Amino acid sequence: MVSQELIEILRCPACVRETGGELEYYQESWFICQDCNRKYPIRQDIPVMLIDEGDKWVDTAKEDLPIPPPDK
Repeated sequence: MVSQELIEILRCPACVRETGGELEYYQESWFICQDCNRKYPIRQDIPVMLIDEGDKWVDTAKEDLPIPPPDK
């Protein structure tokens, strides 16, 4: 489980400088950017905050995200 402190400080690496990059913590498995809709998986309690990883899921509706995220 991701700590509350980390949840509060994490931001989308693609948006943080321009729009703030606020993230929604979704089902303890994903961080979803409220600005660009990139979705970052949480694998083994570690958020994968790589822009390329977020790009893979940008067109996937949050209701369709796999829980838990796939390993790769």
